[in-house]
Order: sequence, then structure tokens, then C-alpha cells
Amino acid sequence: MEPVTAVNLKSFLQRLGERYSGVATIYLLGGSALCLLGSPRVTQDVDYIVEVAPESAARFRVVLAELAAEMRLDLEDVPLAEFIPLPPGARERRRAVGRFGQLEVYIFDPYSIALSKIARGFEADLEDVVFMLREHLIEFDELERLFEQILPKAPEADIAPQEFQAYFEELRRQVTKS
Repeated sequence: MEPVTAVNLKSFLQRLGERYSGVATIYLLGGSALCLLGSPRVTQDVDYIVEVAPESAARFRVVLAELAAEMRLDLEDVPLAEFIPLPPGARERRRAVGRFGQLEVYIFDPYSIALSKIARGFEADLEDVVFMLREHLIEFDELERLFEQILPKAPEADIAPQEFQAYFEELRRQVTKS
């Protein structure tokens, strides 16, 4: 598989919009979203959520899989709301990437992306959140407010609240020292 870059991701979206004639909304998550936002870290897959009419879903998935195979990209349909409680207003904070044919493409809520990375707690994930803060893609005070809102719901997404809190505190230490 090819590493995901802003260039090959935009090329993929353009080609997908040319091949799939139906209407769909795609939300990019994770490293692929951050790649479009300027992150220097290389990612290996394209995490996404898609909204497509049920009668068109099968056709969309076929076109998506064929193109991903041709371009040697690893795609992951990620049900983010199953991995982390989404903070209030998540859909409203999306960022437009563009329109490709009948496809509307967005970067999902940067705060939800950051919170999901904190919940995982890997060093690279926390570095991604530091990048988002440094580039003013998110603000620490708002991130903390949203973190406090979803923390009580963490067990619903199989997240240990104490661990989530510890990862957030590690992020705070990293932000404070930089």
C-alpha cells in the first residue's frame, strides 16, 4: 500500500467523484484528515465516514474499493461514534475539503479527531494533537471543555475514564512545556 499524501488523497477524491455518479458525503478522519491540514506525519490509511443513500451504498462501496485497489490506498470505514462519545456540535465543526462530482468531502470535527487520538493515547496520536494545537486548528480551552463533557460517557465507548484522563494530562504536560 502507498502512504497517504495530500496529493494522492486529492487525486483519489477527484477520481472517485468522476467514477461515482451518485450523491454522497464523505468525512475524513485521523491521519488522512491531518495530512490535508498540513501535518508532516505520514499516514498509511484513509479513515472515513460516508453518508450515502441505502439504495446507492453497495454501488458506492464497489467503486470505492476498485479505485482504492488501483491507487494502492488502504481505506477504513471508521464508525467514530462507536470509538468515542462525540462531543456536542461535532457535525457543525466539520471543515469543507471540496466537492468532487456529486461527492461533498469534509474533514470531520477536528475536536472529535483530537479527542479520539487522546483516547487511544499513543505517543504519535498525542503528537498529532499537539500539531493541531500549534497550528491553531483547535484551541486547548475548548478541547478541555469538550473532553470534560464526554469523559462521563467514556465507558459507553469502552474507554477507561482514568486512562482517558491520564492521556489528557500527558497532553497538557506536553503543551505546557512547548
